[in-house]
Amino acid sequence: MQTLRVALAQINTTVGDFDGNRELMLAAARRASDQQADLVAFPELAITGYPPEDLLLRHAFIVDAEAALLRLVADSRGLPPLIVGCLDFDQHLYNAAAVVHDGKIVGRYRKHELPNYGVFDEERYFQRGTESPLFTIGGVAVGVTICEDIWYSTGPLSRQALDGARVIVNINASPFHAGKTRARERMVATRAADNTVAVAYVNQVGGQDELVFDGNSLVLGADGEPLARGASMEEDLLIVDVDVEQILQRQLHESRLRRHRAPGPRAEPLFVTGPPSAQRPLLATRALAPVDDDAETYRALVVGTRDYVRKSGFADVFVSVSGGIDSALVAAIAVDALAADHVTVVAMPSRYSSEGSLADARDLAQRLGVRMITLPIEPMHAAGLEILEPEFTGSAPGTAEENLQSRIRGMLVMALSNKQSRSLVLTTGNKSEYACGYATLYGDMAGGFAVIKDVAKTLVWRLARHRNEIGEVIPRSSIEKPPSAELRPDQLDTDSLPPYEVLDPIIEAYVEDDLPVDSIVARGFDETLVRRVVDMVNRNEYKRRQSPPGVKISPRAFGRDRRLPLATRYRGY
Repeated sequence: MQTLRVALAQINTTVGDFDGNRELMLAAARRASDQQADLVAFPELAITGYPPEDLLLRHAFIVDAEAALLRLVADSRGLPPLIVGCLDFDQHLYNAAAVVHDGKIVGRYRKHELPNYGVFDEERYFQRGTESPLFTIGGVAVGVTICEDIWYSTGPLSRQALDGARVIVNINASPFHAGKTRARERMVATRAADNTVAVAYVNQVGGQDELVFDGNSLVLGADGEPLARGASMEEDLLIVDVDVEQILQRQLHESRLRRHRAPGPRAEPLFVTGPPSAQRPLLATRALAPVDDDAETYRALVVGTRDYVRKSGFADVFVSVSGGIDSALVAAIAVDALAADHVTVVAMPSRYSSEGSLADARDLAQRLGVRMITLPIEPMHAAGLEILEPEFTGSAPGTAEENLQSRIRGMLVMALSNKQSRSLVLTTGNKSEYACGYATLYGDMAGGFAVIKDVAKTLVWRLARHRNEIGEVIPRSSIEKPPSAELRPDQLDTDSLPPYEVLDPIIEAYVEDDLPVDSIVARGFDETLVRRVVDMVNRNEYKRRQSPPGVKISPRAFGRDRRLPLATRYRGY
């Protein structure tokens, strides 16, 4: 039986860390070589890290990236052929894959389909490729494509299949959002089955700024059935024996290939390596079941937080804790990401803070094993009210007085971070609050990274319960009690917002699906309420624009995905 032993190196690269990225690739290639792999594939733009954004507009960056690739090429002697995500500059800049073997670049593939939606801006930087070469690797015709190329049913993958490819290697930097793993696998399975080729899909893993890449690399047979899956949210080296004879038999029986194949000669594949000289024992099959959605989302928040903190050069974090569910979840994520000795929680009670909330904050700190600082803000609050009294006299107390407490807390926790070198403040606001402006500029929005800014409140509760299934670290009362900002006596979130069970589906419909008011109302929501929520979302874009970056876990997050003008009179009615 002829097989192609494919190794997919699911690595965590960092933008601009040319030497570090190269070492990750070499380490994976050596491990694959020890297992007699015929080829080793790495993620999209693995040399530079993804996404490099406007660094791609700097010629020096392009030159340095090519130099890093050439160092990798020189170090590749004695290793299996490598498929390396890289840049290619020839009057225009291309997103490319270099096929490397025996100290040489045998050929390059240039990405055809450039995504320019959501978080992607590839047409800002790259020229489209037009050619679809094949490579003979391990005696097998192999096609190489890059990320978006595989999402098109009539793209380069189908042309390579018609030209005789048995295996298609697709290298990716495909960011995570909840539910994407299953959708992506369905799509790749469709491409494999429709084109009667095996598909080896390798994806980047790890956090880069607001994006998280989930890995979940996979290999599918020519029938679209999965042969093996890589790990979710962690580095992995997935090595699979692909049965090439079985693919050939399927292709011989597939009349569509004969019908659609263009007549006339085709370009010969570029030769890289022949079949192995000796029969190898087959590798044991490794099957991983898909991960539960909430578990994968929680892990994405952990990975995104860990990598943002570490890759940005920070070591420690501060989290303001109130005894509520949002700050408890952020503190738990921070500990899982960085370890307890790198996390400090800060309680800053005011005259309105309940003893129950303080007790919950202390309980949380004890369960997590973190240091807790308590800074009562009453003296500063009283002083602030006294200073402002001449200007506030004659008006009823309201939002300005309430937000003064939040801004004092923001000032204090930022001072702690400022005093301790290489530390960062993690903010605790959720997507429901950010959507409606139920957050205080320069108060609870103050910080360096907003861990759950893309997590709706109802999902916050689900993730907290999920974390407690692993180990009960979030106090039950923090989960069960009605949410409150505790900025005035007996305050509840529902004084200002609809119940979150009603609010969150409206926000999802308007923000993520871009549905107009009448379509949302048609889903069974009260029209007056929908208009009120839409108005809150529209009016608070200026706040969100000033918020810290945070982990993207939804199909459409505020910031990178959803970009609206600040000054506009269009209200979406």
